[in-house]
Amino acid sequence: MLKTLGVVDACRESCRSRPKMARKLGGKSVLEWVVRRATDCQRLDGVIVVACPGPDERVLSGLVPLDVPVFVGRAGDPLGCLAGALEEYPTEAAVRIGADSPFVDPTLVDRLVRDADVHPECDYVGYGSRDGQPAILSPVGLYAEWFRSAALHRAAKRARAAADRQQPTRYLYSHPEKFHVRLIPAPERIDRDDVRLRVDIEEDWEHTLAIFEAIGPDEMDWQRIADLLVHQPGLRNRMAALNRARARN
Repeated sequence: MLKTLGVVDACRESCRSRPKMARKLGGKSVLEWVVRRATDCQRLDGVIVVACPGPDERVLSGLVPLDVPVFVGRAGDPLGCLAGALEEYPTEAAVRIGADSPFVDPTLVDRLVRDADVHPECDYVGYGSRDGQPAILSPVGLYAEWFRSAALHRAAKRARAAADRQQPTRYLYSHPEKFHVRLIPAPERIDRDDVRLRVDIEEDWEHTLAIFEAIGPDEMDWQRIADLLVHQPGLRNRMAALNRARARN
C-alpha cells in the first residue's frame, strides 16, 4: 500500500464533457500539464488520473502520459468515482489536484503532505483562505488538498446531498464534528480577491496563456506568478470582476 497517492481529478470535467483539458499549454494538453505538475511533487508516491464514465473516455486517456494510470470510475458521481479509485489503488492518504488548475504548485502540495505527517490525527489538511473557508473553494487555483483514504471512504458511504457527491471532499471539511480538519493559512501574496488562476471560462483561458507566455514553463511557481500580477493591475482588475460575478452566481 502506498503512503500518499496524488490524484488528478478530471471527473467533474469529463462528466460535463468539457474540452478545456485538451487545449495546448506549452505544447502539452492542459491535463498533461497538470499531471506533470503532480509528478514533480517530491512527497507523492505515485500519481493517477480519475475520470467519470462518458463518451470522451478514450480522448481523455490519450491526453495523459503513458506512465500515469487513468481510472475511469463507474459510480454516478465524482465522490463515488474517487472512492472507487482509492479501492483500485490502495493508499493510506491521497492528495487531490483539480484538472482545471494548471498552475497548481508542487511546493504547496509537498507542504501539505509534510504538515499532514506532523499532524497524524488529521483526516483532512488543506489551505485556508483569509475568510476562514477552505482555499480549494476559491478561484485562485493553486491549491490541492490532502485526506486520509479511510475518511474519504466514510464520506462516500454517508454523504447524501448532491453538493457533497459532486465536490468529493466537501463532506470532509464541512463536518468538523465527524472529521479532524486542519487548514493551513494560504500564502498572503496570492490569497486575494483579484487573483483567479483556475480555468473555468473562456476568459480564464486567455489569462492563463498570458501568464504562461510571460513567465515560461520552467519558472512557474506561485511566487513568480504573484510578482507578475503585482505589475499587471489591469489583469488583476479583470480577475476581480470575474470573481465578483462568480460570487453573485
